[in-house]
Amino acid sequence: MRIVVKVGTSTLAYPTGCPDIRHMEILVKTLSDLKNAGHEIVLVSSGAIGMGVGRLSLKGRPEDMPTKQAAASVGQCELMYMYDKLFGEYNHIVGQILLTGDDFTNENRKNNFENTILRLIEFGAIPVVNENDTIATDEISVGENDTLAALVACSVDADLLILLSDIDGLYTKDPHKYSDAKLIPLVMELTPEIQELAEGEGSGLGTGGMITKLHAAEIAMRHGFDMVIANGARPRRLYNIVEGESVGTRFLGREKKPGKETAL
Repeated sequence: MRIVVKVGTSTLAYPTGCPDIRHMEILVKTLSDLKNAGHEIVLVSSGAIGMGVGRLSLKGRPEDMPTKQAAASVGQCELMYMYDKLFGEYNHIVGQILLTGDDFTNENRKNNFENTILRLIEFGAIPVVNENDTIATDEISVGENDTLAALVACSVDADLLILLSDIDGLYTKDPHKYSDAKLIPLVMELTPEIQELAEGEGSGLGTGGMITKLHAAEIAMRHGFDMVIANGARPRRLYNIVEGESVGTRFLGREKKPGKETAL
């Protein structure tokens, strides 16, 4: 299978912004093993701004654009250094791709990006994709990496999209607030009732939440591939997800239709 895995900031970094080395090592080891098994892996990774916050010893996620971009510049170096080092231990090569909204809406740039990422996959490398936070502004940003991951999955004609987050999946209520909240294991259609379940704004260092994940699910289901939301604190569960077992919440993709739907 061709699998796109998106990992959130909460999985990669502590609230301080310093890298969560234990989680990153387990994640990389699992992805490397899945690749050894014959799967093609594309990693969409958040964490640049979060790790920049830690590296620059900032008090929290910055609010103004210049500081965000400065933190992203520093954090992206840290992020790719760790991925290169960790994947290299398992003899896998990584290639960095930084994108903005223009890379999906401008036909020439979109073609260039798709040609590059497909060639990296052809060479056996693992593309590591992130939004180019050092230059992205409100006018040209995708906005968050859940949507970015879904668009990337469409662009590479993926078989499966996995969003690793700080929550086990989609619940009937916010599990952080209600003890009687129940996990929804399978979603076959994004009904208004399902849409209403999206609450919360994500972790303190990240930008996502359940609303963005349901938007990603809408893109995935429309394009015809499954999407799974699972807890990034247990990266080894990727094995179970790839084998089709019930982990987190799986959104079933509709039958594929000709053409790619990657418009924002």
